[in-house]
Amino acid sequence: MKVEFHGIKPEGIDMPIVIIVSRHKGKWILVKHKKRNTYEMPAGHIEPGENPSAAARRELYEETGASEFSLKFMSYYTVTENENKAGGYLFFAEIHKLSELPDYEIEEIGHFDFLPEKLTYPDIQRILFDYVSKHAEYQ
Repeated sequence: MKVEFHGIKPEGIDMPIVIIVSRHKGKWILVKHKKRNTYEMPAGHIEPGENPSAAARRELYEETGASEFSLKFMSYYTVTENENKAGGYLFFAEIHKLSELPDYEIEEIGHFDFLPEKLTYPDIQRILFDYVSKHAEYQ
């Protein structure tokens, strides 16, 4: 598997996903899906007619309850595995206020000083997290 970051949107590659590396009060926010026992970054698919920024805002609220936050686009990314390449949009969110967790697919949110061992997609998530942690400006 190979993960790459791009300053411009790659041509001819499916880019259906937004991933939001998030912090709240100095802690990294990860979510636990109701059907899994691992943590992951808030993320999801871009809906038809939705732009990536709107999708990131929607997913961040649906998966964390974030009601006040600043959101910054960080990079386009691609993942190549077995000659298949797909990608998405990587964002950083500084969450200022968490409201009640909406009743969707997320069971709980976790506040971490660093990435936990039990990640849903450990290889990809660690690379995306490292990229944002090196390039984001924290408030």
